[in-house]
Amino acid sequence: MAFALTQGTVFGAPNLYRASDEERRTLGAERMDVCAFLGVAPRGPCRVPVEPEASSQDRAYVEVNRARRRSVAVAVQSWDDYRRQFGGFEGPGRLPYAVASFFEQGGRRAYIVRIVHEYGDAENLHAMARAEIPGLISSSGTVTLAAKNEGSWGNQLRAALGYQVRPLVLEPGSSTSELRIGADEHCPAGSLLRLTIPNGGGSPQYEFRFVVRRGERGLAQSTGRETLLLLNSAAGDVPLLAEVVEAKLVLEDGRGLREEFDHLGLAPEHPRWLANVLYRESGLVNPEEGWLDATLTPAETYGIPRDCYRVLVENPILFAGGFDRYEDIVHGDFFDPRWVRGNPQPGDGICALTHLRDLSLAVVPDLYVAEPLSEILPEEPVVSLAGAEFAPCVNLPLAPEPMQQVQHNLPGLLLDPKLPEDLEQIIDLQRALVDLAQTLRHFVVLLDVPPGISQSEIIAWRVHFSSDFSAAYYPWLKISNLDDGRDRLISINPAAVAAGIIARQELTFGVPHGPANALARSVVSVDEKISPQRHDQLHPLGINIFLPRRDGIWLSAARTLSRDADYRQLSVRRLMTMLQRVLRRQMQWVVFEPNNRRLWSRIRHLLNIFLRQLYIAGAFKGASEEQAFFVRCDGQLNNRRVLDAGQLIVEIGVAPAEPLEFIVLRIVHDGDGTLAVEA
Repeated sequence: MAFALTQGTVFGAPNLYRASDEERRTLGAERMDVCAFLGVAPRGPCRVPVEPEASSQDRAYVEVNRARRRSVAVAVQSWDDYRRQFGGFEGPGRLPYAVASFFEQGGRRAYIVRIVHEYGDAENLHAMARAEIPGLISSSGTVTLAAKNEGSWGNQLRAALGYQVRPLVLEPGSSTSELRIGADEHCPAGSLLRLTIPNGGGSPQYEFRFVVRRGERGLAQSTGRETLLLLNSAAGDVPLLAEVVEAKLVLEDGRGLREEFDHLGLAPEHPRWLANVLYRESGLVNPEEGWLDATLTPAETYGIPRDCYRVLVENPILFAGGFDRYEDIVHGDFFDPRWVRGNPQPGDGICALTHLRDLSLAVVPDLYVAEPLSEILPEEPVVSLAGAEFAPCVNLPLAPEPMQQVQHNLPGLLLDPKLPEDLEQIIDLQRALVDLAQTLRHFVVLLDVPPGISQSEIIAWRVHFSSDFSAAYYPWLKISNLDDGRDRLISINPAAVAAGIIARQELTFGVPHGPANALARSVVSVDEKISPQRHDQLHPLGINIFLPRRDGIWLSAARTLSRDADYRQLSVRRLMTMLQRVLRRQMQWVVFEPNNRRLWSRIRHLLNIFLRQLYIAGAFKGASEEQAFFVRCDGQLNNRRVLDAGQLIVEIGVAPAEPLEFIVLRIVHDGDGTLAVEA
């Protein structure tokens, strides 16, 4: 296989352009183990505000009429990381099972895209839980917080607001509107001060004032300088004491996640303005639009609460109004017809993956629902016949109730592959995924052969795909998860398990190693046992089969759905993608180099070293390096016409090694009665 690296320098209007990295002395392999998962989750980032290009870190962009991205890709490094952001198994989708299996197989990094429905108006934001913060006086608008994203999960949120008060040392010469402090005192603009004002012999009074400016000026009688705080309005008298009042907010999600925010300002000018900090740093809540530019003061000047942990236990702020909208999700929510290649920003649905530089695999476990998940059983109460007197305890077991199907919460995704019209729609949806992967050419989409269809229908299904950026897996797999609350085996997508195996094999052996003949961890059984005769039919078609063996369920092959024999092996497709990534990302330094023979020699040397390392690792076939690869970069390729066009052309040819799928043994029975086995 050969491909050309063509490098030209193209600039637009006069501007500042980022220079490439310095010349690399060596080239290294790019990671190819990262997988994206798209599906339905009970919580997680969605409808994220689109910030302007010249956005400010000192502002919260939560306006109701602001454009939002319905889908965003969020990186997770583990199953615990996923649960913290997207919840567990309580929803109706198979997404959490797919992600859990990916990490169980050995995956280490994944992108998650939560699919929600597009309503096209302000109703998009109606499903978030909200709560009003009491005890605050706002200069405009009610101080309201909203859950970071939609769903009933937000109704479990609790919050508590407290205050941190510290004294501010005043220097002589302060007035009612201007305070003198030491230069080392921390009191930025936007700080709230509680001033103790004399009351003519009576009890001192407290007044709140905001610092509108902090400055310095020279002293008239010396070369020193003094630090001054200008107040937003004059106090009733020169203060006796001054204290800085900062807020502290504690949030809990009811599932063990707690967030704490200290030293919060109560005015927009403060560097840690409450609204901005929550918008930028909190994963649980956002401020509502009405009070973004308001100033906030405690309702009480004296008895302001300081122990927010006690408040969290005794009188927490409770959120309400969040609800799930699973029933509104439809197949179209997985796609974005408005996105076209070349858009500067990612789109929604599967198009949220278009700008991920390290993505190599994609799985869509909730693209359609062939069979709903069983209901989550409530915890059974403990029943005992023990009485008031000492006697042997007799436990009365509850009669088992028949398992019921949960009322289907994803009706918009329900498709029965056994129905011809539904199977045709499933094929159209999967082809849309493959078309995007083929267009982008930087990740492989892993497909699930629809469950429950016959051998002839599987063969007919296969005819609709011919891309080396897709692979297919069958049959569906059975797992048992102790954490999901469902009292039966769960049927999960085989592509999700395959994605984890691919990641594990790469991390263990490298990209050239074929991700097949590998054990599927924690898989109990298969939905359907494939006979050797059926396997013989499906394997040449590029359908990768999970087979039960004595020691577990094994993935038998790793082929793509390409009809091109050169790219029928998944390891070959991934190897070529990795090589292209290396060239595009690690050879950018040549753009700013003089295009001459010295540069050509350096490029040949660098590429030969890299390809030699891959050859030693078994990535290429051939008895010698000359048979395995070549690099051409000379005056014949880069003639005067090419040079005048500002281009550099490098031709690279490689002979990828294919996994050994068949080993033929010959048994020879000699006349002397000996039996020999020849490989």
